[in-house]
Amino acid sequence: MDDNCYGHLGHLKNQHKLPAIMTPVSTISSAHSDFGLPDVTLTSHFTSLKLTPDYNDSDEEGDGHCHSFLLLDEKERLKVSSVETFVKRLNGYKSTDPVKVISIFGNTGDGKSYTLNQCFFRGAEIFRTSSEQKACTVGVWAAFDPSLNVVCLDTEGFSGSTAHNKQRTRLLLKVLAVSDVVIYRVKGERLQDDMFNFLGSASKSYIKHFQKALLSVCNRSIDPIKCADSVKGPTLCIFHETRNTEPLGRYNGKDVSEQIQDRFHELQLDIDGFSSLRYVGIQTIIPPTDFSQIREVLNEEIKTNCNRPQRSPHIVYLTLKALNDKFTGVIKTSIEPLFPDQHLTCPTVCQSCEQRCSNSVGHLKDNIPHFNNSKCRYQSQFENSVYICKVCADNGTPVAVTTKYTNDNQNSWFKYALSGYTIDCPQCGVIYRSKQYWYGNNDPEKTVVYTETKHIWPGMDLPSSSSMNPARKVLDGVTYLSETVASVSYEPSRLLSSWVADQFAPKYWKPNAEIKECIVCKLQFSSTSIKHHCRACGEGVCDECSKRTLCVPERGWNTPVRVCNFCYKRSGSISSNCSDSSSRGDENEVGARKFSEAVVQTLSSVASVLEYPKNLIKDTARPSYWVPDSEALECYICKSEFGSTLILHHCRGCGHGVCSGCSNHRKPVPHRGWPNPVRVCDLCSNQDT
Repeated sequence: MDDNCYGHLGHLKNQHKLPAIMTPVSTISSAHSDFGLPDVTLTSHFTSLKLTPDYNDSDEEGDGHCHSFLLLDEKERLKVSSVETFVKRLNGYKSTDPVKVISIFGNTGDGKSYTLNQCFFRGAEIFRTSSEQKACTVGVWAAFDPSLNVVCLDTEGFSGSTAHNKQRTRLLLKVLAVSDVVIYRVKGERLQDDMFNFLGSASKSYIKHFQKALLSVCNRSIDPIKCADSVKGPTLCIFHETRNTEPLGRYNGKDVSEQIQDRFHELQLDIDGFSSLRYVGIQTIIPPTDFSQIREVLNEEIKTNCNRPQRSPHIVYLTLKALNDKFTGVIKTSIEPLFPDQHLTCPTVCQSCEQRCSNSVGHLKDNIPHFNNSKCRYQSQFENSVYICKVCADNGTPVAVTTKYTNDNQNSWFKYALSGYTIDCPQCGVIYRSKQYWYGNNDPEKTVVYTETKHIWPGMDLPSSSSMNPARKVLDGVTYLSETVASVSYEPSRLLSSWVADQFAPKYWKPNAEIKECIVCKLQFSSTSIKHHCRACGEGVCDECSKRTLCVPERGWNTPVRVCNFCYKRSGSISSNCSDSSSRGDENEVGARKFSEAVVQTLSSVASVLEYPKNLIKDTARPSYWVPDSEALECYICKSEFGSTLILHHCRGCGHGVCSGCSNHRKPVPHRGWPNPVRVCDLCSNQDT
């Protein structure tokens, strides 16, 4: 390399390039002649002599000397305005030669700039070094080594004092993306997790974001290179210098590269974004550092590395500019806490939404329950949706309310069809009755309560399921009743409904037992046919001849009700074809009829249940924590397949499908809403209640 490459350094090639400050003196003693130095006379005008380059002037271009220049500042602003300017500042570059790009990363104070100077510039201080506490490299600086045709990029240290930490990290990723070889400089006894975390994150970001951007730039480029090769990741070279410990070596049959890759895997990281990995470890007990090994490895990579083809400086600049234009913008600054909350808060996780408890560690010892203020996710197996009293919530003290059925201590299915349930608030008392009126009852969620999803912490009792499985209790009772009724046909339930209707019918209605045919179309009724009564004339009609409705105030029906086609045509007047029904209806009789209709509707609902096979309504009545029949293909315990010879049952404790042989036990399951002994599997039977 030409001596001119030292530029501002003068000819102190082998000396440490530290500033020399000389105070004013009149004359240097002639004794200096003993050292072969001429006598020098200094006047008061010479107050100092600086032997290091002035880095404020290091951006000069075309002066024939090698020096570094600022390429990107700490705020990601490109400081070189054009390709021509970039090429011109690469002193010693010949316009036809391709180049390689080598960048260096590491912590502040680990000697990154000094390493580049020693590896590429024979120790000349092309990149500034400093013994001060303040970082001497801010942003990204570039210099060109004409002997190897290498563009060197010196970067800011990770632990440098800056207010733009996140911008600095993004800036370094852009430099990594345009590099052919990346040197990671480590000066310490061991490789720390910070290095692995940065390289692993950089690899992931390169694959996810920068490869596509590089391919796009390559496709737009006129440079004759292969796009597929241009997007390959750079070579990673870890330069590790120790003092008191030996660097890594072969261990347990594994070379150093394999050991480092294992360390990445232990941290759940990968380095797929790098095409290859090299490690150079040296131990420096007595300075100076020996750079011969790292210099040899770098020369080998420059000459033989074919992961990326050599590029012209024009392509290097345009690629860096494209990446800088794409990955830019304001990043919200935030200071990471020294002790994150997850280190000090309870590690318990909600089983439903998987969010952590927000109380401090050890809060259970102070009788403080688990808590998280965020909303939970509802899951049917936990049934973690509860009712909250609206009145109490409006008063600032939300209270969970309970749903109870009348005479809960009885094991009767009929009560669920007729008696209904109540909602009790500990503060307000009974706030809702499902059967307060025989018809027209409002939904409780529209009037007195709202639903809230609760967190399910390990070890806590699940919310009571008593309000979740009444339909199943009805079905359990119907199981026996349906089999009994099936043996004597469907007529008893229909006759029961007709009898109840006749007991409450208005006087002008013809009794059901006397109605043999439709008064309009003369259709003959069978024992199972559905009969209707015209509210105007009281005659029996079929469904097809009584689809119209009218108000019949003279009969006490002040809202539209069912009338036959004859009465509808007469617009409410009493037809002469009807039987003697000219007297005005008694409102008490009409009120009794409305009451009876609610009773008949209830009986009809029960009768309709008996009309359908039990397995058709089974899934509708299934409690939410039960495994659906379609998914329970085999016994949960013995693994026998269900079929015509093996009946499917459900354990009331866990909800799994089991065979009868694995569910012979009976016991109460109060946390699932079964206060009386019910079927449980062998596993749940052995558990404590």
